[in-house]
Amino acid sequence: MTPGNSVPRLRHSRPLAFTPGRWMQQVVRLVPAVAVLTVFAFLARGRFRSFDGLSWADAVAFGVLLLGGALVIVRRVRRSMSGAPMMLRDELEFGGSLLAAAFIVVALGGELLFPVVYLLMAFLVTFLSRPAAGTLLGVSVLFDALLTLPERWGVFAGRTTFLVLFAGLYHVVLSARLAAARRAEDDAVKNKVKELEERARTFRLVSSGASDSMPGVKDQEKWLVAAVKEIEGATGSALEVAETALHTHSVAVFLLTSDDRSLKLHDCRSTSEQIQRERFAAGEGIFGALLKRGVPVRMNGSSGLKGVTHYELGGPGVCAILAVPIVEGGGLVRGVLVADRLENKPFNEEDERLLQVIAGEVLRAIEVERVMSYIRRSRDEKDRFFRAIEELNRAGSPDQVFLAVLESARQVAPLEFCAVTLVSEVNGNRAHRIMRMSGVTSAGRALENQTFPDNNGLVANVVRYGAPLPGRDAGAMDRQIIFDDDTQIRGLQSLKIFPLVAGDRILGTLVTGSRKKAAFDNDELRMLEVIAIQAAQAVLRAQLFEAMEKMATTDGLTGLFNHRTFQGRFDEQLATARRYSRKLSFILTDIDHFKSVNDTYGHPMGDQVLKGVARILKEQARDTDIVARYGGEEFAIIMPETDVKGAHIIAERIRERIEKEVFQTDQGPLKVTLSLGIATFPDVAAEKHQLIDLADQCLYFAKRHGRNQTVTVGQMQANKPRAVEG
Repeated sequence: MTPGNSVPRLRHSRPLAFTPGRWMQQVVRLVPAVAVLTVFAFLARGRFRSFDGLSWADAVAFGVLLLGGALVIVRRVRRSMSGAPMMLRDELEFGGSLLAAAFIVVALGGELLFPVVYLLMAFLVTFLSRPAAGTLLGVSVLFDALLTLPERWGVFAGRTTFLVLFAGLYHVVLSARLAAARRAEDDAVKNKVKELEERARTFRLVSSGASDSMPGVKDQEKWLVAAVKEIEGATGSALEVAETALHTHSVAVFLLTSDDRSLKLHDCRSTSEQIQRERFAAGEGIFGALLKRGVPVRMNGSSGLKGVTHYELGGPGVCAILAVPIVEGGGLVRGVLVADRLENKPFNEEDERLLQVIAGEVLRAIEVERVMSYIRRSRDEKDRFFRAIEELNRAGSPDQVFLAVLESARQVAPLEFCAVTLVSEVNGNRAHRIMRMSGVTSAGRALENQTFPDNNGLVANVVRYGAPLPGRDAGAMDRQIIFDDDTQIRGLQSLKIFPLVAGDRILGTLVTGSRKKAAFDNDELRMLEVIAIQAAQAVLRAQLFEAMEKMATTDGLTGLFNHRTFQGRFDEQLATARRYSRKLSFILTDIDHFKSVNDTYGHPMGDQVLKGVARILKEQARDTDIVARYGGEEFAIIMPETDVKGAHIIAERIRERIEKEVFQTDQGPLKVTLSLGIATFPDVAAEKHQLIDLADQCLYFAKRHGRNQTVTVGQMQANKPRAVEG
């Protein structure tokens, strides 16, 4: 299977309905079986015994049998042309119709014509499956019984014995010949595969030892199928993005055939059944102009466009089309990515840029698999390589990705040193951070999470130029500066640093090294390069997921958990406390006179106060506590396994720390205070809404009685609030 022969997936907008036409199809489908059964019944009643005794009913039965046979033949031809296998029912109807006709001939012409049945059974045994042939053999015996029994048991026994032996021996002989032919074909295929592998090694498509890792054709076929599925999966995902973003009628990838004269559909997303699936001339119409010039084409017209060749004749009228070439790095055009609309809604430049990016992703998917075809040296290495890629794709968080990158790199190459770095902008200056290291001493591992500025080291240059370094033996270098002058990794005779490239961004580097000279061969370097490509995509996915998760769970201003996340975490912690009979305290806080802060100093200063209070809450709370912005100037703290006394101590510590904080403004220093209310499970309530309500009552009790204090439910109920001096 090749990409050019993949079956495009079409989106159907309407479900199939059971219409009167379908009822008629079902009725027609029953004609062959009814005809055979009718002939059987007629023969059982003594019909078809002579030409003089034929009636109009016999003629009708024979005509229905011919009609049924014709329908079976038509159905068989259609299934054969579509490549669909024959079903057992089709085979039985086909053979049954022939047998019924043959026995009518025998009944009318006499016993001398019975060899016709032998010849017919030989034909059926040859071309039909064993279950069908065995069933039809039984049917022929039943038909013969209708003609001979009960008067001539000897004739019936002799015919049946000869028929069974004839069919069985013919089947055995034929099977033996087919098995011999199949063995000869397998030998020819193996010889052809060996010849192809030798030619592949000549063309540098596989390494010289590749045949050792491919003991049979099946291994190679499995790898090719896996590679094609990877390309199809990546292409399909890219087309789904284009379909959603551009609101297209059809979006499709057409690739040039090997002779560059035709285009063949690779994959598409379309609501039309008339998309061109067969190859068509590449030099005609809109595609011809695009392939000749190698530049994108945007066209639209209210009355439909001419030169649209990617639909069958009489296809839908396309009023807007956008096509971009799929171009390799050397400028060679590999195919066309096209999007169209039925309404006259022209594509714009932004749409064109998006489709060009998607075309690049499609090409990258193909090129990655092409690179992978070069790095197959042995079966074990192939398995390790795919396991490594799988681990990278499975990694979710950035830290999991970094660990997976190191493990993957060690699986495919003999590494004694490996590291992953990321690059970022700090105050307008580029900075590098060592995220993970392995294969060095404990002093080296202490370098994890260390940052170093942009310099002339190898890592910085790889990020700067986007190409693997160094270009020569590490042992031949006068001085190895991998990270910076203060970070020396000595003793490496082999070193290669790969950029982590995702699209047009360089996210960081993959650093690999060994103490052995020339430790990496070309295949291992190519595998490491592919891992770096996959690692970049994995890092980017993890960063995007982390950013989206942070946006979904945190407050944009303060960085604390937002109200929705707070509610979910509260449910989880309360369920845990209830299950293990543990205490849980809840603190609700509010900044005193915050409205006057906004009115006097302005909302930007109010935001600074909110961020400062949030920072102090996060610093003073314990690692196990959950701090969230409840709403406005209110904050909430969930404190697992904490009684009211412990919660009161921490609340006072927070209140005192905020009371001492000074915010600098244009109008002078600003200080704020905090009021806090505490409710504890299960002392005062067993449900979440009750705890929140009681903490809220305590909070406003504190505000009504002087502010800048902490109030528990017990204090509020005793009606003896005590302001704690700051």
